[in-house]
Amino acid sequence: MAEASVSRRRNPFEGLTIGAVLLEARAFLALVVIFVVFSLLAPSAFPTLSNIIVMCQQVSVYAILAVGMLVVILDGGIDLSVGSTLGLSGMVAGLALQGFPVGGVVLYPPVWVVVVIAIAVGALIGLINGVLVARLNVAPFVATLGTMYVMRGLASLTTNGLTVNNLGGRGDLGNTGFEWLGFNSLLGIPVGVWILLLVAVVASLLLNRSVYGRWLYASGGNARAAELSGVPVRKVRVRAYVISGVCAAIAGVILTSELTSAGPTQGTSYELTAIAAVVIGGASLSGGKGTVRGTLLGAFVIGFLAAGLTIVGISAYVQTVFTGAVIVLAVLLNGIQVRRRRRARDGAGSPPAPSPLPPSAADNGGSVSSALNNKAV
Repeated sequence: MAEASVSRRRNPFEGLTIGAVLLEARAFLALVVIFVVFSLLAPSAFPTLSNIIVMCQQVSVYAILAVGMLVVILDGGIDLSVGSTLGLSGMVAGLALQGFPVGGVVLYPPVWVVVVIAIAVGALIGLINGVLVARLNVAPFVATLGTMYVMRGLASLTTNGLTVNNLGGRGDLGNTGFEWLGFNSLLGIPVGVWILLLVAVVASLLLNRSVYGRWLYASGGNARAAELSGVPVRKVRVRAYVISGVCAAIAGVILTSELTSAGPTQGTSYELTAIAAVVIGGASLSGGKGTVRGTLLGAFVIGFLAAGLTIVGISAYVQTVFTGAVIVLAVLLNGIQVRRRRRARDGAGSPPAPSPLPPSAADNGGSVSSALNNKAV
């Protein structure tokens, strides 16, 4: 009996082919190829340590945005307002450093208060998006598209389209140190990269080690079945948009510090870069599938590709073509991966037992109960 049970155990390497490995690790392999190719094309510039550090600092803003976007996409939604949220949060931070006139006296908050205010603005915008989508049943694309225009308009109205400069503060007022976020380093690594690592670790723990993470994957896989299983789908959705808004605000504070100025047009089209990073990282736009690790790899693929093309002298217009081609290729590979998994599941022996869940639950890769009981990958 023991021998029979052992013989029935599934080989963990069964069905593992070179094509499957390449498909699963496509983002990492793409990053390796990009690094090798541009190192050969520009050996004196691209692979240098100082240049890699600069590229990582630039990618950190996109990557933080992409982590927030991942949370929303896992729930089956989309957030087109992250670029505008980044810009408005940066504008709020810049204006706060100029002081608040109260009763004829100008109050200058310390830098940590400025950062908290900017992040609170991002959380508020995310809450608005979440309420529109989860409570008022507005389509995510439409809700966040409208919010994108509203927030961009507010960012322009606050200064009539002008840029806020002189963000260094004054020592006698106690509001110096904002530039530290964008220019200083710890152990040779820029502060922005450390913040990215912190955001990534927190997001990974949230998705893989918390009840909310299991709820999020289940809700994104099949919202109706998840609700029948006791998942508070609406609350999960609202929190997802709040997290996205917070990540956008953090990215806005870092970018504003790096530029030493706050402009109403900061973050324009960054939402598309964030979506591209999530897709390249292997997440499904229909929800329920994606990882922080893959999203970070996708962000670095886009960032290193753009930096490499710039270093070898490729124009910005051609860079756009390359980026678009990479996104289309990533979507095609995602489709191939989904079809492979469906064929593997359909041909895995005897037909599954009838499930009490609706047929759509099986179409989304299994029952919601298994998603709730198993750790997200």
